Formats: sequence, C-alpha cells, structure tokens
Amino acid sequence: MSSLTPLDHLIERFQQQTPIRASSLIITLYGDAIEPRGGTVWLGSLIQLLEPMGINERLIRTSIFRLTKENWLTAEKVGRRSYYSLTGTGRRRFEKAFKRVYAANPPAWDGSWCLAVLTQLPQDKRKQVREELEWQGFGAISPGVLGCPRCDRADINATLQDLGAQEETILFETTAQDVLASKALRAQVRESWKIDELASHYSEFIQLFRPLWQVLKDQDSLDPKACFLARVLLIHEYRKLLLRDPQLPDELLPGDWEGRAARQLCRNLYRLIQGPAEQWLEAAMETADGPLPAVSEGFYKRFGGLG
Repeated sequence: MSSLTPLDHLIERFQQQTPIRASSLIITLYGDAIEPRGGTVWLGSLIQLLEPMGINERLIRTSIFRLTKENWLTAEKVGRRSYYSLTGTGRRRFEKAFKRVYAANPPAWDGSWCLAVLTQLPQDKRKQVREELEWQGFGAISPGVLGCPRCDRADINATLQDLGAQEETILFETTAQDVLASKALRAQVRESWKIDELASHYSEFIQLFRPLWQVLKDQDSLDPKACFLARVLLIHEYRKLLLRDPQLPDELLPGDWEGRAARQLCRNLYRLIQGPAEQWLEAAMETADGPLPAVSEGFYKRFGGLG
C-alpha cells in the first residue's frame, strides 16, 4: 500500500471488482506507458509493476495469455525470458481507443450533422454496425437512423468497410446551421445519448480523484511509485468513461456538464504526476536490449501539451 490515503482507496476499489479486470488494466498500461517507449517489455517487469495493484503473478500471466490469443499482444522469447509487444492490430485498436483520452479540446462545432440510415442492413449486421457507430459517438434518433454532430467521415467509412457494411449503409451530411441547439434538439440529445446517466458517472470520477489531486498538488516532492499507480488508475477509469461518452459539442450539453470538470481534473492530475511516474517506469521496466527507450515526442502532446 502507498502512504497516500486517497490512492489506497482507489487501489482497494479496483481490487474489490469481481472479477478483477486485469486484462483491461494491462491494456491501459500498454497504451499509456509502454507504447510511447517502444511498445515492448519483459513479462517480469509487468509483474513487478502491477503487483502493488493487488494483481498476483498467476493472474497477470493468465491475462497476458488471453490478450495474446485475442491478438492484442505478441510474444518473443529471448533465452528464458518472454517479452510482449502490441500487435499491429492491437496498436490500431489502442490508437482508436486512446485518441479521445489525450486529445486537446475539440474544434468548434458549426451545427452540421452526419446521419446513418441502417434500414437496408440485414438484421444481424444492423446490430453490429449500430454498436460500432455508437462507440464512435452516434446516437439513435429513431430505430433505423443514427446521428452524430461531430464525426470523422474517413473513420466512419473505414469502420463500415471493416464490417462489410459500406454498400448497405446510407450516409447523409447536413449543412451548417445558425441555430445550433433548439429546445427540441436538446431534448432529443438527452434522450438519444442518455446524458443524465453519463453525467452521474463523471460525477463519481470527480469524487474519486479530486481528493488525490488535493493531496498531491501541495506536496513538495512526489513519490515516483505512487505517481505511477495513480496515473494508471486515472487513465484506466477515464478511458472507461470516454468509451461511453459521445463527445457531443458544448452547445448540445447542459451548462453544468460534469464531463468538463472531469476532463480538467484528469488533465491537471496527469500533468502533475507524469514526470515522477516516468522515473518509476525507467527504473522498473526493461526490454530485451536493456532499459526502455526514451519516450516518444508524441507523448508530450497529450492533453494539449504536458509542459
């Protein structure tokens, strides 16, 4: 356990999950900490890093085996040691999932929409396409129509092509509007994207991590190991929230939207602890060639710049 009560509380909360989501936490660790440093690490280093989280060696090995079977990770043996890296597919999944986490503030919205009509899709494929588009920020306007106020058309086309649904999905794009959010549109957004439920999750995130921020920001020196554990849990919990968040424009959200405060808290806490956490990673992790490579330049662009 650490010497920080708020961090102890977060670790205990993670350990009380049934079952412990070790595989998901390992993906967070790879995406947040290992990928910016070459993407490969010795299994023993992973065990050392995650044991303070209450994940024993057996569970880590089982989780790594499962992630390898699911084509997230690939293994390379050097002597008696195993080194694990993200696969090409795993890296693409990571980039897609984590792009939202570290993004700077989204661009201004001009009032345009993208509409996806799924009525020509077979029923079994329609469900699959709906789930994937909802993950990318679409909401159900009606049973066969999804809408998104801010989307990347190239990403949507790539997704539909991967699902073999491009020829059977109808896409429309509306023009920019002067009136961005009428009363009726706000009501539709609340209904289609379950805004109130998401707000409650953001509120819980703030209640969990604000005490940690308040303790750490007043300390003269920060413990590298504690900062690493805090950073992994911070990004792990925030990533899970963003998987549910359609990232709607401010014009469509309530004035007191909890997502804004949660993002500010996550950014401020990450900026505070990332330096000491990197020190701990350098000391605790190794590759087949020895110490981890230097962190990539892209790492320092996270959250609009880490400074």
